[in-house]
Amino acid sequence: MPHRYFTKELANGQAALTGSDAHHLANVMRARIGEEVVLCGPDGLEYTGTVTAITPGRVEFSVNEGAPSKAEPSVATTLFVGYPKQGKLDEIIRHSVELGVTEIVPFFSRYCVATPKKEDVKNERYNRIAAEAAKQAGRALVPHVAMPLTDFSAVCRALSDYDKALFFYEGGGVSLRETLTPGSNQHLALITGSEGGFSVEEAAAAAAAGAVTVGLGPRILRCETAPLAALTATMLLTGNLE
Repeated sequence: MPHRYFTKELANGQAALTGSDAHHLANVMRARIGEEVVLCGPDGLEYTGTVTAITPGRVEFSVNEGAPSKAEPSVATTLFVGYPKQGKLDEIIRHSVELGVTEIVPFFSRYCVATPKKEDVKNERYNRIAAEAAKQAGRALVPHVAMPLTDFSAVCRALSDYDKALFFYEGGGVSLRETLTPGSNQHLALITGSEGGFSVEEAAAAAAAGAVTVGLGPRILRCETAPLAALTATMLLTGNLE
């Protein structure tokens, strides 16, 4: 299987890799002129790139016409996830990317155990994790990990940008099967909590902001399990796990 790389330098039948990806392809994989790789551009399409030139820190390609990726789901999902403690966010990001998430937005809320600390440095690492997971999963887009929102009211203000927002509440709610069907709601927000869950006031604020309160069954899930269960169920019910 050809190796997969993401690039922003792709236009008019030409493309290029620079930096660490160029080094990996040229020096680790020992690419040669005429070798083919899969290139994914910012348009979310996949291209077959044929190596045309290799210079220090840069590999150039000719590319064919791009094609849609079968790995990209038909719905765009933004996962708003309560900020967990002890590095759990790394695994949430990695597995969410594998499952098809489009964007991940951590947030702090009333019962979060974690507190903000060097979030700009952490965010760089989080986006590297997302990029590596996207390559491993055969994605055509690298999901973005946003800087964390400082409180739950910021989450509520963001929900107007989505076709539908689903608030996964430990207090229960309507059945997820009643809210999602294949081909509908192309831009979804999924909201899951931290170790401490949500306060009653936060649940009310989410509903007032237009979110549909839903449950994930009779068992209380850990904060690192709930977002993955929510995302898997969403992909299944929208026809993206068939």
